[in-house]
Amino acid sequence: MTSDDAAQALREYSLQNLVLYFLKLGTTGFGGPIALVGYMERDLVEQRRWITKDQYLRGLALAQLAPGPLAAQVAIYIGYLKGRVLGATLIGIAFILPSFLMVVALGMLYVSFGGLAWMQAVFYGIGAAVIGIIIKSAYKLTKLTLKGKAALWIIFVIMCATTAYTEQEILWLFLLSGVVALFILAPPKSFDFRTPSLIPPLGLSLTQLPDLSHSETLTKVFLFFAKAGAFVFGSGLAIVPFLYGGVVQEYRWLNERQFLDAVAVAMITPGPVVITVGFIGYLVAGLPGALAAALGVFLPVYLFVVIPAPYVERYAKNPQLNAFVDGVTAAATGAIAGAVIVLGRRAIIDVPTAIIAAVTLAVLIRFKVPEPIIVLAAGLLGLALFPYKV
Repeated sequence: MTSDDAAQALREYSLQNLVLYFLKLGTTGFGGPIALVGYMERDLVEQRRWITKDQYLRGLALAQLAPGPLAAQVAIYIGYLKGRVLGATLIGIAFILPSFLMVVALGMLYVSFGGLAWMQAVFYGIGAAVIGIIIKSAYKLTKLTLKGKAALWIIFVIMCATTAYTEQEILWLFLLSGVVALFILAPPKSFDFRTPSLIPPLGLSLTQLPDLSHSETLTKVFLFFAKAGAFVFGSGLAIVPFLYGGVVQEYRWLNERQFLDAVAVAMITPGPVVITVGFIGYLVAGLPGALAAALGVFLPVYLFVVIPAPYVERYAKNPQLNAFVDGVTAAATGAIAGAVIVLGRRAIIDVPTAIIAAVTLAVLIRFKVPEPIIVLAAGLLGLALFPYKV
């Protein structure tokens, strides 16, 4: 980028343009949390230079330490950098609203036609293409975060292997990674222990929610999904087992088939995967249920970003904080790489899906093809090939 290009990009960096960017990303950003945070890094750090690499990495580290969906948290943090609470609020709405409207529309069709049989066929192709998309995103994120430091590479490898083996993202390992990096990269001989802790603010939100057993349906929906947003760590995909336990097993709002269809809807629509809650909420209680579910799951996510964000930015130059962030970010990158393996095992199930994933990756590396076009082509391939799946 030339100096003139950089100056032009800086002039374009306004809250309005940032909102428009996230509105577009929420409308066209396929691939789930790993791909979405990769798009943000590519577009906002590398190409437009609206935020610095360090700001992006701090947002990624905070998102990994807090419960809730990864991509939505990073988006809200970036909004906070530009417009504080107003910016975080507008960016959060812009990022979530498009996919929310899509899943509600699909919910209406689903109820009207008694299920959408084509979903499984479409996801057969799209799921494989998404693996190619997120492999590229994970590779770029790895190059950005590890900085050639041996300690960070070791953390990355351990977290990648752990996530791939356990199929979980374990919070205490992220914290431990940050502490290990702190003592290796910036030993705290001059550490100021008066630095405010981020833990008290994180504990302010929704830690004691009332019992759901005697609530009305909408209140039950809101409080259940608020618990999901407040207490489930990991990417948007990590929330699926928690939702299954409540939606299918405890409250019996949906049956097994309906729940699997809800997850498929989230995977074939752009934006955060956790937006499946809108579809579930619609099946339970119509449009009010969809709104209650979405507000419930994203409100704690919003608070967990906005409350600690001022502390993160205020102490951004502290070497110990930077070392801790580097360790957490390396762990997050390793967990993302491990999640690619987990998702790949589920999406690449035969020769056609392996070919779709490989071709997607090759096309993305060789050509500048927009991801929505690739996803559309993969969905059509899925429709054509699924009837012949062995």
